Amino acid sequence: MTTYRDRSEAGRALADRLAALSGRPDVTVLGLVRGGVPVAKVVADRLGAPLDVLVVRKLGMPWAPEVAFGALGPGGVRVLNDLVAGQLDADDIAEVQRREQAELDRREQLYRAGRPPLDLTGRTALIVDDGLATGATARAAVQVARHLGARRVVLAVPVGAQEACEMLAAEADEAICAQRPANFGAVGAYYDDFHEVSDDEVTEALTATA
Repeated sequence: MTTYRDRSEAGRALADRLAALSGRPDVTVLGLVRGGVPVAKVVADRLGAPLDVLVVRKLGMPWAPEVAFGALGPGGVRVLNDLVAGQLDADDIAEVQRREQAELDRREQLYRAGRPPLDLTGRTALIVDDGLATGATARAAVQVARHLGARRVVLAVPVGAQEACEMLAAEADEAICAQRPANFGAVGAYYDDFHEVSDDEVTEALTATA
């Protein structure tokens, strides 16, 4: 098992696995907010591709928020898992969605900062996160990217649980997990520095790329 010094080092290691996408004009690198953005920044720089963020909010069951019944994305995109959502009544769904939509709108307004809405029509969306534990958010991100018009969706992470990587391989057109440890645990265990990424760090990464 290899640990990364920080997210930047993880980004460099991941970029080496993504060389086939280097210099392609149709690629947009999308950092998952917030932890995926510093990784995605390095990947975008290495590949010579534009960097953007994909703000996805998981819709969690009221009594078990880690269990997703759907997800929200920018531009009014909503993805529902009907099997799970069917256990809730309309009021429960509306309340969770209202709360998560408010946070999504806040982050979109902050991170877009006057830039145009995310449009992936006809593009290869390269979604980058700092790791996959359950894979629920990444799975939602893949679905949101498709709703935003992506022609091809590639998911790439420096480290991921075996089950999550396999699930994403079935969901995305391609899934690249640089490391798949047998006894996964938590994403943070694979980083020496795994500080919580701030809103400021996200906006700085995007400004530096703009």
